[in-house]
Amino acid sequence: MRKDSRKDTVDSRQKAISNFDFRIPNLKSQIANRKSQLFLLLTAYCLLLTFFLAASNSNAAKISRAQPAQKKASVKVINIKYWSNPNYTRVVISLSGDAKFSHRLLKEDPKIEKPRRLHIDINRASLSPSLKQPIPINDGLLKMARAGQYSKAVVRVVLDIESIEDYKVFPLAEPFRIVVDVTGKKRLAVSGQRSAKEEIPTIAPPPAKPSLAQQLGLKIKRIVIDAGHGGKDSGAVGKNGLKEKDVVLKIAKGLKETLSKETGAEIVMTRADDTFIPLEERTAIANTKEADIFISVHANASFNRKASGVETYFLNLTNDETAIRLAARENAVSTKKMSDLQFILNDLMKTAKTNESSRLAAVVQESLVSTLRAKYSDVRGNGVKGAPFYVLVGTHMPSILVEVSFISNSREEVRLSENAYIHEIINGITHGIKGYVKEMEVAVE
Repeated sequence: MRKDSRKDTVDSRQKAISNFDFRIPNLKSQIANRKSQLFLLLTAYCLLLTFFLAASNSNAAKISRAQPAQKKASVKVINIKYWSNPNYTRVVISLSGDAKFSHRLLKEDPKIEKPRRLHIDINRASLSPSLKQPIPINDGLLKMARAGQYSKAVVRVVLDIESIEDYKVFPLAEPFRIVVDVTGKKRLAVSGQRSAKEEIPTIAPPPAKPSLAQQLGLKIKRIVIDAGHGGKDSGAVGKNGLKEKDVVLKIAKGLKETLSKETGAEIVMTRADDTFIPLEERTAIANTKEADIFISVHANASFNRKASGVETYFLNLTNDETAIRLAARENAVSTKKMSDLQFILNDLMKTAKTNESSRLAAVVQESLVSTLRAKYSDVRGNGVKGAPFYVLVGTHMPSILVEVSFISNSREEVRLSENAYIHEIINGITHGIKGYVKEMEVAVE
């Protein structure tokens, strides 16, 4: 019995040892598997960390490279031009790109011998090496225009003032330029005991300006005719290759001849040949010549080839999408830029001769349509409309823009190439101007 008991005990111990030895390899295998899994997890984590760090460094590098580019992206002040007469001066500051700016009128400071001056500060800008300045003006309103690098990122253009009563500052786009219109009266020397160095006080603003009828008296003295586009700017081009710039120049030359004979007025043309003239310069010509009427002649165009007819415009705000698209084309800007101009016009419209311009437009439109229909019965009259045209912004006289026909319409393109049709357009506009002059004469009486 004892031997059997001892044998059973020995057997159980050996079995336990055997079982224990069997579990050890299993335990080792499990530990190895867990180590392998942990290693894989650590490896994946390291790879992910490396990826995020690399991406972060890449973005940081892009940002660091972009920052110097932004600093270099400042616009250049490339030119300053002016047009003037004793009562009006237009200064145009041309830039290489769009920019934000502010302006401020400073009082005269005798202590530091500084005259009244108008500052225009242009942000993120620098002076172009080709800019020629200072620019002497000395027209009785402004002494000179000068520019300097006011700070690292700001160019200051200064207009030294002789004597002004009012001014307007507004931008025009594509290409970007800042327009400054100043008005006033030239100072006159006065006799008396004033020393040569003593400043003559600024003349007080006169009472309200007389109406157009009072200014004109019995006749129109000067008319400015603007043939749209020209030079590098062909304007709209018809399907057969007829260019707007050529058509309207022919009309403008004809108007110069007929209006001179029919009204006795002096006729000034903004261009008499195939020359490119910026829109703001055309307006300046009309103002500096002290014109009584300004007429800009154009040919219309539309994506709709069936669109046809005659329409006449004056400067005004509008929500009409067709009128806005047309103004954008004539202004050579995007329709997006037109919203900026409409905002600017809110201020400029306060001094615009909107009522007189709309009346002039109505008379010319009616005359032109009726004259054309006498020989071309299918001519459509599209009416009188207001729209924000650059060439009409800032004019000091009744001003209109006439779209004589659609060059994009195949029938009207053919007609615009014919002398007979051009002749009728010239007669229609001329009779309209004569009718407007008669209305003014009746108003005076």
